[in-house]
Amino acid sequence: MIQCEGVAKSFGTQLLFQGIQFVIGKGERVGLVGRNGSGKSTLFKLILGEELPDNGQFIVPKNYQLGTLKQHLEFNHSTILEECMSALKGEAIYDQYKVEKMLLGLGFKEEDLNRSPSDFSGGYQIRLNLAKVLLGEPDCLLLDEPTNYLDIVSMRWLSKFLRQFKGEMVIITHDRGFMDEVTTHTMGIWREKIVKIRGNSDKYLEQVLAEEEIYEKTRQNSEKKKKDLEAFVARFKSKASKATQAQSRMKILEKMPELEALAMVSSLDFEFNHHECPGKILMDVKDLSFGYKEENLFQKVQFSIHKSDKIAIIGKNGKGKSTLLNLLSGDLYPREGSVSKNINLLIGHFGQTNINRLNLENTIEDEVASVDQSLGLQRVRSLCATMMFSGDLAKKKIKVLSGGERARVLLAKLLAKPANLLLLDEPTNHLDQESVDALTLELENYPGAVVIVTHSESMLRQVATRLIVFHQNKVEDLNLGYDEFLTKIGWEDEIEVSSPEKNKDRPSRQEMKRLRAELVVERGRLLNPLKKKMENLEKRIIQFEEEQQKLESDLIAWSTQGESKKIQESSLRLGVIKKTIEEDFEALAVVTGEHDQIFNSFEAKLSELSE
Repeated sequence: MIQCEGVAKSFGTQLLFQGIQFVIGKGERVGLVGRNGSGKSTLFKLILGEELPDNGQFIVPKNYQLGTLKQHLEFNHSTILEECMSALKGEAIYDQYKVEKMLLGLGFKEEDLNRSPSDFSGGYQIRLNLAKVLLGEPDCLLLDEPTNYLDIVSMRWLSKFLRQFKGEMVIITHDRGFMDEVTTHTMGIWREKIVKIRGNSDKYLEQVLAEEEIYEKTRQNSEKKKKDLEAFVARFKSKASKATQAQSRMKILEKMPELEALAMVSSLDFEFNHHECPGKILMDVKDLSFGYKEENLFQKVQFSIHKSDKIAIIGKNGKGKSTLLNLLSGDLYPREGSVSKNINLLIGHFGQTNINRLNLENTIEDEVASVDQSLGLQRVRSLCATMMFSGDLAKKKIKVLSGGERARVLLAKLLAKPANLLLLDEPTNHLDQESVDALTLELENYPGAVVIVTHSESMLRQVATRLIVFHQNKVEDLNLGYDEFLTKIGWEDEIEVSSPEKNKDRPSRQEMKRLRAELVVERGRLLNPLKKKMENLEKRIIQFEEEQQKLESDLIAWSTQGESKKIQESSLRLGVIKKTIEEDFEALAVVTGEHDQIFNSFEAKLSELSE
């Protein structure tokens, strides 16, 4: 369990959060959300003690072990197998099968296990670090973008692993679908405060927006009441017969809290500059082969792109997805075969390597304007503002921008350019969840063609109507959506690596069905009383909070009227209510923790019987 009490943190004039309080209860898996720059990664550093809060404190139990991905890669053993074996603890130090199972799940091959960590790319070294963290079996996992550099198959494996993880977890990820699959709670940094709810990110967003709507209505009512009181005072303060009433209203005015209007939260607003293309086919790919070495990376690939196609290129890392996209864009040339293009084709290309082609000495405005010399300054500034570079921010030089900011500059350039075919390579990297949602919606509604490489399963489900799949040692054009692909074909590597002992005693399908039914009944027997307790506590808390709100309003009114007896009675009752609410919240945290622990235990058992 981790407790945060009244923590505040700022850097210079930028306030990240203040007075925040929350508890990560036993067995809770929490998705941490918030806009880029809101302080999510800083919150992790504060929990780990790598940063100090300006105020408040974090309370972590003694001997409670936190596991987190290290930013600096450091390896001390000659093979990746030995490196990961060093992460095992206690009685598990000789459990080599656990290490092999995890490495294979994260995309390593059997022949990789005896290779040196230094042989692998940065992405695979990060996977190796992730394996070490998971094998350490910490009490709580703090995972900041753990899906970066993972392909879809490895992400699906990690999702299953995290769902079965028995400790606590806090995860930051731009992939909303992945987060909602593995978490029990959502916690967000919103307007320098923390909001935590039980449920997924949609439920969290609904609650935040509902609270903002209530606040705004309260503010408007308060403003109206103030104006009415001010008008009464101005009208009657000089009249003897009304002077007492005017004085009374002035006192009420002085005590009314000042509710400021909520500032707009900036967000990305995607609208691609679509240019209609005559003809049905934009591009025709025939017998395409390519390789960086003597051996071809892929060969004999063929498919056509029609004017409104939404195509996703999917497969494991290293198979050639980005390479194929670069062949379509013309950045690479095929070894064999051809890419025929419609004479009216206009390509908008977002590639990972394109970030390196930005002119470091240009300002953001200059870089966006370079796309089309006919763009006026007003249009350029509008595009910059769309990507959250408004006003003087657009005058910053490219060389001082972070990787995420440079990716947004590339997206601004893409919006500036007329296109009828968008080629997008992992466009969600460096974007926050709200921006990913905005981009997904625009791609779904875009009238032109889209070819996208992404590991986001939620984006695949919403956007893709066709798939180019790298699997089974070939590249296949499938007229299927992503869920259809999973149902009809699936990933060939999604077979759990298990020991012969486990398979030998595996029950029959009929027996597994019976065991699952028994587990479901037993789960209900244990969880239903706890659910009832949680519901009763939640109802009590709501009722007491409503009474607390009414008493606080009454106290303000009675203090202006000098009702000392009523003030005393209400103050005593208010003290009792506040203490009761606090006790009920503590009881709710205990019951919720007990519920989640039992639920997670049964989920793990049911998952084993479904494999």
